[in-house]
Amino acid sequence: MIDAHPTSARRRVLHYSHHSTGLGHLVRSLAVAGAVADRSDVLFCSGGRVPSGLTIPAGVQVAALSPIGTDERGELTSLDPALTLDQAWERRHRQLLRCFDEHDPDVVIVELFPFGRRKFAGELLALLARARQGRRRTVVSSVRDLLVDAHPDKQRHDDEAAARLDAFFDAVIVHGDPRFARLEETFHPSTSSAVPVYYSGFVAPSAAVVVGRRRPSQVIVSAGGGLTGGRLLAAAIEAHRSILEPMGATTRVVTGPFLPAESYAGLAERAGAVDGVTVERFVPDLASAIAESAVSVSQCGYNTSIDLLRAGVPAVVVPYDDGGETEQRDRARRLASLGVVQLLPSAQLTPDSLANAVLEAMARPARPVTLDLDGASATAALLASLEHAPTAVAR
Repeated sequence: MIDAHPTSARRRVLHYSHHSTGLGHLVRSLAVAGAVADRSDVLFCSGGRVPSGLTIPAGVQVAALSPIGTDERGELTSLDPALTLDQAWERRHRQLLRCFDEHDPDVVIVELFPFGRRKFAGELLALLARARQGRRRTVVSSVRDLLVDAHPDKQRHDDEAAARLDAFFDAVIVHGDPRFARLEETFHPSTSSAVPVYYSGFVAPSAAVVVGRRRPSQVIVSAGGGLTGGRLLAAAIEAHRSILEPMGATTRVVTGPFLPAESYAGLAERAGAVDGVTVERFVPDLASAIAESAVSVSQCGYNTSIDLLRAGVPAVVVPYDDGGETEQRDRARRLASLGVVQLLPSAQLTPDSLANAVLEAMARPARPVTLDLDGASATAALLASLEHAPTAVAR
């Protein structure tokens, strides 16, 4: 039991999250932080760019670390033009430890590590070592429903993660429904970790889906953060031009805030030459926008998948799978088996194949499914119980 503060005092929570290519980790982590802030003082340490228009939950204080992202080759790079990558690393390391020392948290939440974020191990291991010094604190790994399951050194990766779990963590909270996927399906260490695993349910936004006037001929196309969505968005515009426009359909393209400016300009120019296509950067409530449409076309990231479940409309998904990524493909296959989406593998993506998939989806209603989407509030309750559990011990 943590005994540094009177039981009547609000807990202090430090929540670390990083996003490089998309918005999924950021949006999910902020939703969790917002729920935790109802009963705790939360300092949210963000390692990626926070796009304008994204709402920060009430009661959450954000500390922006020097942002590091990925370039077009997938290599890490400093997103601050005034800093080299080495300088950004050094500054982040100092910032993160200063945040810890000044906030003096009772609970530390680390998003994805040690299951992922290996390139960020330097700053995270320093943070975790600091958390294990002095008084007792609860340290939790916060992880999505599915892990990437195709690392070339997968066994060594999983064994290292299990060792780090045992060394630094009190619990793992999986933000998914165990009926949909279990951690052990994508995590296979040679020796099991002794750290307990809890399932919170999927983390969905707290706001209800607001359905305005349904547009029976509208197709909405989205690509998460947008950094990896250019090919899908371009194919959607061409699909509209060749097949959907003659049918009188409209296509609403939401590129995502991280689509490079030159790519956005190119898409907007192409869309301007076609009747019935609009292009937008960002929609704060994508689930409601999807619910107003006849069909959704998207990749299959965590947040987009939840938006599809909440909106309940027919959907075509083209999962991102470059560079050995398996997470979106696995999620898409599971959702397709439930009848929630129609899966179009990225290797088969063409304007014609996409248009045909949209037409098939229009003709077949989405099948409603019941999965736990109350993960944010459940996580807050889990943290409150873990703080007083015997596993929260000094190591």
